[in-house]
Amino acid sequence: MHSFDEPVYLISVVAQLLDIHPQTLRQYEREGLLEPSRTQGKIRLYSQRDIDKMKLILRLTRQMGVNLAGVDVILQLKSQIDELKSEVGNLRDELSRTNRQGSVHTSKAIVATSRYDIIIFEE
Repeated sequence: MHSFDEPVYLISVVAQLLDIHPQTLRQYEREGLLEPSRTQGKIRLYSQRDIDKMKLILRLTRQMGVNLAGVDVILQLKSQIDELKSEVGNLRDELSRTNRQGSVHTSKAIVATSRYDIIIFEE
């Protein structure tokens, strides 16, 4: 079994899986919406993550009528949201460790603004 990020699918296979023309995949790559891996011979290889991203792009364009510029904005915002979720998870872990130790590092102040919002200030 291949990992989620391992590039293993040729453009023809992905095009067939998604029922699109290979030129569509090339166009989306030129637009910067998709970035498949390349072999030393410059053959495009797609991972399962690339395929899932392409499914999202197709859903946005076909079902929701979003143009490619809008898709680009949506993908950028999704990426930022994913990064922020990761950062929040790390902060929650750090807070949990701090609570288990019973003290706050001297260079940090913790302010609880509600049951879910935690702000950590660093000097």
